[in-house]
Order: sequence, then structure tokens, then C-alpha cells
Amino acid sequence: TLFDAIEFNDEIACVDVFYDLAFLLMDLWRRQLHAHANLVLHAYLEDTGDIDGLALLPLFLSCRAAVRAKTSVVGLSGEADPALRADGAALGAEYTALAQRFLRPDRPRLVAIGGFSGTGKTSVARALAPGIGAPPGALVVRSDVIRKARHGVDAQVRLGAEAYTPAVSRAVYGTLVRQVAAVLQTGHAAVADAVFATAEARAAIEAVATDLGVPFTGLWLEAPESTLLARVAGRHGDASDADEAVVRSQVQADPGTLAWARLDAGGALPDLLARAWAVLARDTHA
Repeated sequence: TLFDAIEFNDEIACVDVFYDLAFLLMDLWRRQLHAHANLVLHAYLEDTGDIDGLALLPLFLSCRAAVRAKTSVVGLSGEADPALRADGAALGAEYTALAQRFLRPDRPRLVAIGGFSGTGKTSVARALAPGIGAPPGALVVRSDVIRKARHGVDAQVRLGAEAYTPAVSRAVYGTLVRQVAAVLQTGHAAVADAVFATAEARAAIEAVATDLGVPFTGLWLEAPESTLLARVAGRHGDASDADEAVVRSQVQADPGTLAWARLDAGGALPDLLARAWAVLARDTHA
């Protein structure tokens, strides 16, 4: 019976799980499924918390693409069909170029997305992430998810008022700041997703970028109160616990001076994303 001897040799078979994951990420990226690759990365990191592994991801992605490049051209010299030889050579060249691209990662940057509940922060963050920074895109660090993890519950489990005291919220934002810093220190881009309703919270996340010397863009999403109320009322299966009462409380509070780019989030998501990308492009070339 034939078998793969590698599977029975622990010294050979045991590799970094991130390296295995890189094969899927590389293939998705090559097929222009950038959002899918970013989603897979998030799912893996949410399950493992292996943020440090991001530092090796460009190398792992490049190695996986190089393997594909080699297997694409192996045996071409014995191929009698000129068309198949040409196709194999072209595919090998494509994977080689991709391997080289992965070794030239974009400079990390930090994007913070704030605004009251119902403005669409998470939708914007998820849509922007695949196009920010090195493949497979920025890592979104979300305060709602951190809060649920802090209390040891799944993201969809609703928390009581005791989970939203000022002391707990300060701790949640402190964790968010540390996680964002950890991501950026690996050379990877990050998107911070939180309300950022106070000048103190906004200053703290901006300070991360300043301290690490990476570009920062702050986006503040705004929409009419009626729109926010309708959106939170229609939520299902989301990590946010915000309801209509929370929205009314947020709207009545004073967020202080807003230096971030203020974007109208009251309309369709594609329009909001177009405005967000325009701000990011402006900051990139500033």
C-alpha cells in the first residue's frame, strides 16, 4: 500500500500552522478573492490569537507562491504540446511575480473608524480591510469583540449593564490599543473599530500610530438619529449590544472636538466606502 512517508515523520510533518494557512491565503489572493482571504485570516486569528505570526506571513505567502511556481513548470520540457508548455510557463511566471510581490509588503498604517452605534463602522471596517496594507489586508480590531472576550462569552451573547461601566469600557479600550499596537509592530496594517466617543479615546488610538511612526487616518461616521435607531433595531447576530436607548444616550453626549474626517453614513454603503477610500488615498499621498 502506498503512503506518504512525510505524514509519519514528526520532524518533517510538523510545521507552523500559519504556514499551512498561507497556502489557502495565497491561492485566494491570486484568484482576486481578497475579501475572502482577509476573512479567513480574521477567523484564524480570532480562534488562535496568534498575532505575532503576522510578522512571518509575507515570507510564508511568498514561499507558497514559489512552490506553485515550481510545480507549474516541472516537466514542461517533456511536454509535446506547445500550447500546454506556454500555459505552464505563463502560470509559473505569474506565481513567481506573486512570490516577489509578497516579499515587498506595503508599509503598515492605522485606520480608526469611530461613530455612534448604527453608523456602519464594522461594515466599513470589513470592506476596507482587504485593501489596506500588505496582503491579505489589514486586521480589524473591534471593541465589541474584545468586550465579549473579556467576559468569556461568544460574540453574539448579549451582556448586561455591568459590562458597560466606565471602568470596564476603559479596560476594553486599553486592550484595543494594545492589540492594535501588537499588530502594527509585526509590520501589518490595522483597522480599529470602536465608538471612540471621547477625545481621550481618540487621542489614545492616534498615539499608537505616532509612537510607532506609522500613518494614521481617523474616520468619523455620522448619520441622522432616526437612521441609527432603525439600524440597531434591525440587528441580529452581531457582537454589538447597542439598542435604541444606547443610541439616544450617545447622540445626547458631546464627543468633543472632532479632528477626524467626518463622513456622511446615512446613505448606501457603496457611497460611504467611496468617500472613505477618497480620504485614505488623500492621506496616503499627503
